[in-house]
Amino acid sequence: MSIYNVSDIGELIKDNSYVGRGIVVGKSESGKKAVFAYFIMGRSENSRNRVFTEEGEEVTIYPYDASKVEDPSLIIYSPVRRQGNNVIVTNGDQTDTVYDFLAQGKTFEQALDTRCFEPDDPNFTPRISALLTFADGGFTYKMSILKSADAIGSACNRYTFAYAPIAGVGHFIHTYNCDGHPIPTFTGEPERVRVPDDMNAFAKTLWSNLNEANKISLYVRYTDLATGKFERVLINKNK
Repeated sequence: MSIYNVSDIGELIKDNSYVGRGIVVGKSESGKKAVFAYFIMGRSENSRNRVFTEEGEEVTIYPYDASKVEDPSLIIYSPVRRQGNNVIVTNGDQTDTVYDFLAQGKTFEQALDTRCFEPDDPNFTPRISALLTFADGGFTYKMSILKSADAIGSACNRYTFAYAPIAGVGHFIHTYNCDGHPIPTFTGEPERVRVPDDMNAFAKTLWSNLNEANKISLYVRYTDLATGKFERVLINKNK
């Protein structure tokens, strides 16, 4: 298979019961919109007890039922924040680390050098992150994954991917390859996926193909590169 093949994201996820948390970043087919999506899945009652909430341009995860929260440390965080001309998207509180470093004039990579995978032995869930940087009517983006170097969590490997956006193409990174005990960590480079012009169709493709039992929430944003204005779709399974 060519490295330049582009897949339908629905086909990538439809038969996979647990890809975990996922980030997609790319450019719409017309070339006019910067696009990102973030979704979460969960297997335990604690993980499933969550909803996305918008606060201005940012998104925060809160408990759906606060009385059922067992351990908030890895499930409550802000997956989307804006810092200047940057939008940060991550699967954990490293969002705040990246935000703070950018505010100090430092880099995405410097911020993530201070973090590692999650301490949830034996899964050692990877931290996945993305950064969209807007300038001069366009944008660039980076993606990162921090994951355990071995089965016992003795060291952290850090991978960063930097992209020049191509119309109609996005990159998809997720925490796990599939379900398991322990859950197999995502491997390889972010997957190339199609990004259509129709935001609602893209959101529907994602949501309808995520495993029904394990999906929790989805957020999709399309930003007009000419005006900076954005549209979004937010879906919570818990309503």
